[in-house]
Amino acid sequence: MSIASRPTEAPAETLRLAVGEMSDAAGREQNQDIAIAIPLEAVARPGDEPENYLLVVADGMGGHLAGDVASELATNTLISAFAELPLDDIGQTLKQAYRRANDAVYQAGQTDLSQTGMGTTLTTAVLRGKYATIANVGDSRAYLLRGDALTQVTRDHTVVADDVAAGRLRPEAAARDPRRNVLTHAIGTQAKLESRLPSIFELTLLPGDRLLLCTDGLYGVLDEADLRQDLQLADPEAAARSLVEQAKRRGTSDNATAIVAAAIPTRVPSALAPTGAGRTGGAPGTVIFVAVAILLVLLLVVAVFLLGVRP
Repeated sequence: MSIASRPTEAPAETLRLAVGEMSDAAGREQNQDIAIAIPLEAVARPGDEPENYLLVVADGMGGHLAGDVASELATNTLISAFAELPLDDIGQTLKQAYRRANDAVYQAGQTDLSQTGMGTTLTTAVLRGKYATIANVGDSRAYLLRGDALTQVTRDHTVVADDVAAGRLRPEAAARDPRRNVLTHAIGTQAKLESRLPSIFELTLLPGDRLLLCTDGLYGVLDEADLRQDLQLADPEAAARSLVEQAKRRGTSDNATAIVAAAIPTRVPSALAPTGAGRTGGAPGTVIFVAVAILLVLLLVVAVFLLGVRP
């Protein structure tokens, strides 16, 4: 008699990545934001996994001429750098790519006087399986939603953020401070990017996590409850679209941009155990025989004990 095979252990849980993006002029006539989500294999990386991604959000400085030129040039330069630089150290690759982006934007501003002073924020995430490496310059942010907990991963490069970090300003007052959009660092406004920039953050994603990259035109009018609610949508494209539409309904005065990456739980089937005599356990008759043998041994032990205690 053969016994039906069964898994030797529960299927292992892993994850796959899915992304969605949305950018809208929203409160302005022109959209100076950029949102790009592309597989790494499309960035001259044919050997990379198709679900590994390069995510980029850039916000051209709205108060400067040619903010749209700056954000587009910085993004294109960074993507081109990824086609050439090694990926064995993602953090170092991002630092080099950001320096190339800064040089390109600054030089363009020096060459064309109509673009002098232009700049942009730049926030990037490189997703390779469960590993995420995030870089930022400026105040475009990255958030992580894990369960019900929403965490701001990046730290804004603004006067207000520096005051909060130094204890000169309470966090709850930062959102109302008139200096909250005054940047301390941006791409392309200086000839050289400071050596400590970009800021680098490394995460290990868990199944069910949601990663959000967004500009201040979005998070400036949405609170954490709003972000959590939309990030929990199953489809990351729908989540990004819902976030932007909600920012528009809230009356944002700036461009609104969101990229959402979802770490979707999947299960890998485990190997099946062999059937018949090769598996542990055996047929029902064998099990009954073993049970009877154990019972007889127990009865013998009890008998010996009773004989031993007779007066």
